[in-house]
Amino acid sequence: MGDFTMIEEIKHEDKLLAMIIHHEYNKPGISFFTPGDLSQQVAYMQHPDGHIIEPHVHNKVVREVHYTQEVLLLRKGKLRVDFYDDERNYLESRILGAGDLILLATGGHGFKVLEEVEMFEIKQGPYAGDGDKTRFMGIADNEIVLPEEEK
Repeated sequence: MGDFTMIEEIKHEDKLLAMIIHHEYNKPGISFFTPGDLSQQVAYMQHPDGHIIEPHVHNKVVREVHYTQEVLLLRKGKLRVDFYDDERNYLESRILGAGDLILLATGGHGFKVLEEVEMFEIKQGPYAGDGDKTRFMGIADNEIVLPEEEK
């Protein structure tokens, strides 16, 4: 990969489809990446030895979630992410590597494993099975659009 930003927002018509935090990201303290109106929040924390995060419990707060948002954290491998709009039209793709994190906020998405992958998926629950998603035919490999630095 060539030169790219460590935090990348994928947008379509001013709508946030996804946010990628590349594994090189490194900043002391707490960095919140997501706007407060998303139902899934992502932050990075870097603290020195001896730093204390005060013990706490989380208060009961009623939240209304209309769409599932998910976070993927790649431990190993290489994964192509294909982005679609809400009408299932293909837009573009990105390639993630080990240590990269992606928040999938809106629109559609599909994946192709380019090198054997191990990853974590974090999303709102409870999982609704087949009622949680609508599957559709994805883009062919020869139609993939990647930024120059990822080709």
